[in-house]
Amino acid sequence: MNRRRALTYAGVGAIAAVAGGALAWQRFAPGVASDRAVNILFAQRLAALDGTEQALSQWQGRPLVVNFWATWCAPCVDEMPELDALQAELKDTAQFIGIGIDSAVNMKRFVEKVAVRYPLLVAGNVGTELARELGNTSGGLPFTVVIDEKGALIHQYAGRIHMDTLRAVVRGA
Repeated sequence: MNRRRALTYAGVGAIAAVAGGALAWQRFAPGVASDRAVNILFAQRLAALDGTEQALSQWQGRPLVVNFWATWCAPCVDEMPELDALQAELKDTAQFIGIGIDSAVNMKRFVEKVAVRYPLLVAGNVGTELARELGNTSGGLPFTVVIDEKGALIHQYAGRIHMDTLRAVVRGA
């Protein structure tokens, strides 16, 4: 009787673990973004760190890597130097931009310590909504998307991205 009960508990536990894993995957995996989402992104005008307003549409027609980040997000901060180096490596292939879910003051302080040569735009809470439109259903950061030269969203990545993965996606765009 004890062995039977132990097997029952083990079976129920295994089912619960599988269901929990599936639920977590569904909750945190990027969702499907529509063409509408890319159009919404390109319709935005956001402030650069120098205060000038930048139209995201200026980057249409070439592969674009959009990284949603914040200064208070440790994985975001960790990947910024690598993203900067990858932008320098792929400058003739794609444009990188960083959309900060943060304040201009915090972002300016950040770039005083960490050099970032690609455009950083201040979006605050608007950036959270943009990221959601592009498939960031969990709202976590960092969140990175790659849009090809035709305006199609070809890659989404929630969390700290692996640079080899991003390099391969951009080169294949």
